[in-house]
Amino acid sequence: MGKFNFIPTGIQGLTVIEPTVFGDARGYFMETYQKQEFVAAGIDKEFVQDNQSSSTKGVLRGLHFQKQHPQGKLVRVVSGEVFDVAVDLRPRSETYGKWYGVTLSAENKRQFYIPEGFAHGFLVLSDTAEFTYKCTDYYTPGDEGGIPFNDPDIAVQWPTVDCEYNLSAKDQLHPGFAQQQFDYFERW
Repeated sequence: MGKFNFIPTGIQGLTVIEPTVFGDARGYFMETYQKQEFVAAGIDKEFVQDNQSSSTKGVLRGLHFQKQHPQGKLVRVVSGEVFDVAVDLRPRSETYGKWYGVTLSAENKRQFYIPEGFAHGFLVLSDTAEFTYKCTDYYTPGDEGGIPFNDPDIAVQWPTVDCEYNLSAKDQLHPGFAQQQFDYFERW
């Protein structure tokens, strides 16, 4: 039996991953990544950078992407709960402009693999959340792009929280999906 359950989302390459958790009265143990199993599931990527962020309830980060140096991401939550979203920006994809969302939490221990060519964002649902992710390329300053979290052409159905969404100033200025061209994702 494998240590991971790889769940397709209906969008090529976008995968929800459930690890096998071994627990007893002392706590639990799980593997969060095992190259052979990921490769066998079609995720044959080299991860070159790990990131972690902490946010409070209502923080909405995204929807972000890098243009010339796109990053595939393996994301998970180590404390708290978030609603995580990926939007397909690959012009040749049958699901171009479609989104998928999944709740990730310290409790459910799910992970989400987001390939290159996607915008990514998340909304914090718990009082606080710690979010960690592996990337297939390095962060490149000046290569960032984004689309508004509430873009009507994408129409992500974000959950409601009992506070206002908290966005960065930068995330409030992204041009809409229809106003952008995503030619740099042609190869993906």
